[in-house]
Formats: sequence, structure tokens, C-alpha cells
Amino acid sequence: MKSYTIALEGSTYRGSVALLRDAQVVTERTLGGKAGGGEAGKRESGKAEPGRGDALMPAVAECLEETGIKSEEIARIVCGSGPGSFTSLRVAGSVAKGLAVGYGVDLFAVSSLLLTVTGAALDVAPGEYLSVLDAMRGEFYGARFTLRPDRTAVESAAMQLFTTDELVGVAERETETRIIGPGQALDFHPRAGGVAPMLKSIVAAGPVDLASWEPDYGRLAEAQVRWEAEHGRALPR
Repeated sequence: MKSYTIALEGSTYRGSVALLRDAQVVTERTLGGKAGGGEAGKRESGKAEPGRGDALMPAVAECLEETGIKSEEIARIVCGSGPGSFTSLRVAGSVAKGLAVGYGVDLFAVSSLLLTVTGAALDVAPGEYLSVLDAMRGEFYGARFTLRPDRTAVESAAMQLFTTDELVGVAERETETRIIGPGQALDFHPRAGGVAPMLKSIVAAGPVDLASWEPDYGRLAEAQVRWEAEHGRALPR
């Protein structure tokens, strides 16, 4: 019976992989260190250099080997869609597509900003959150979410860019809103295990088109920006 989901998250250097049975995390690996306290601090993968994209596939293999899951039991692949690190997201997206093709299953995408909130849900209280990720150039990607007691979350305001000063302003003016993300007061990274409480809604939203889907990079890679500025046209695909 196809009841297992492979979830991948690669929007930051601290990527992660999780194997879910229905909406429960069976096992999880983090790359580049622990993803946070409590439930978020799952076992680290030690077979590849921390934080590198080529650690994702060994981490998937570890999860499958540990549980003895057979290929015919994999129902779907879910991938964090960003925004975040261009290179890390590109690697995670490619691995996710490869797994979906290899297993002959659908690929689903979910916001990495959401996975920060739901991935930390056992360690933080329900309420209002501004989830942020580094956008470089002194800016942050941010989206607002309401975390519910059942660990699900709903987006209350779409993603936008924030400066450091603007984040300070939110913290000072909006005392009921907690800022969460790498390097913030609530220091949590997006986590593949955060797919679990959201799995039903992720599946209900439908799969992506494997041929055309790409992660939401948030903005172009620095190298691409420089190339297009120098040549005065879009970089050919």
C-alpha cells in the first residue's frame, strides 16, 4: 500500500529530509546541524559534508534503509519550494524531481517559510508569526502565518521583502507577532518534518508539473544578475 511520503527541504544550508507515514514523521535527517530544540532536533546525517547539496540523496537513502520501506510503498514526494538559497533550492528541486520520476509518483511543493513555522510547532506556542529567511543584500523574505493548536498553519499575509530595520519595527510595534527564522530570536530553520501537519492540505492543492516546475528562488542568483547586467539581456535557459 502506498502510504509513505518523502519530504525534502533545501532553502538554507541546513537542509533536511523526512520520511512520513500518512501524516506522521517516521524518521528525519538534518544536514549541517540540528534544526532546533525538542522535536525539531532530529538525527543528523553523517555520511556527507554538512550543508552540501550532495548530502540530500544519502540522507534519503539512510531514511529508507533505516525503515526498510520498499519503493512500491512511496506515495509521493514533497519539496520545500523556497524562497531561499538559489543553489540549495536548485539541488533540492532536482533531487525531488528525480525521486518523483524514479518512483513514478507525483511531486508536491510547499512554502519553505511555512515549513519553518510548522517544523517548530512542537517547540513554540500557537499564535501569529512572521517567518523570515535571508534574502542577502541586507534583506529578508518574510511571510505571516497563524499557527493553530493542531500544528497546522495558515498564511495570513503573502511573502514580501523586509529590511533589518523593518524587522526591528515589527518586533517593537507588533508585540503579538513573533519573528521566527534562522538567526532570529526564535532561531529555527525550515524543516522537512514540518510537512507532516500540512500533508492533507498540500495534497489537496495538487501536484506540480514535473516538466515546468522550479522552486521559488525569491530573486535571481547573484551570478545571473551580474551576467544579465553585463550583457543587457536575460540569461538563456
